[in-house]
Amino acid sequence: MKKLVLSCLILSLSGLQSCKNDEKQKEIEAAKAEGEKVVSTQCYKAIYEDDTIDLNLNTLKNGKISGNMSMKVSGAAERIGEIKGEFHGDTLFADYTFTEGANKKTFKNPMAFLKKDKQLILGNGTMQTTMGVTYLVKDKPIDFERVKYKFDSIDCAGK
Repeated sequence: MKKLVLSCLILSLSGLQSCKNDEKQKEIEAAKAEGEKVVSTQCYKAIYEDDTIDLNLNTLKNGKISGNMSMKVSGAAERIGEIKGEFHGDTLFADYTFTEGANKKTFKNPMAFLKKDKQLILGNGTMQTTMGVTYLVKDKPIDFERVKYKFDSIDCAGK
């Protein structure tokens, strides 16, 4: 009889614990969803010779940046992808993820944009790939002076 009562007690306690875990998981997911709400949207366009890049950035409640970018570079197929990152001071460090080619291969490129007045300037930095991940080398400076793409702030279509 004692073993039966003890077994029932253990079973009910484990059931209560799993309910608490479910509640905590729901709270974590709700907080994450709240942090990913869009606070503001800003659109930019860069034109260099025959190249055009459109950039739409959403500032999220948690301070991170998400959006999309469309690159029409002369002599190449249009690239449309997502951009995600965050500002460190006046510089946006982001990853641009897009698919390309008939086999739909996915690429993820690091980018750095300097915010200057109402412009974003795409910097040129030294990149390194380690174990399949490409990133900007931290010890090498990013050049924001001799660049092709300077993004001007524009009105977002569909606002």
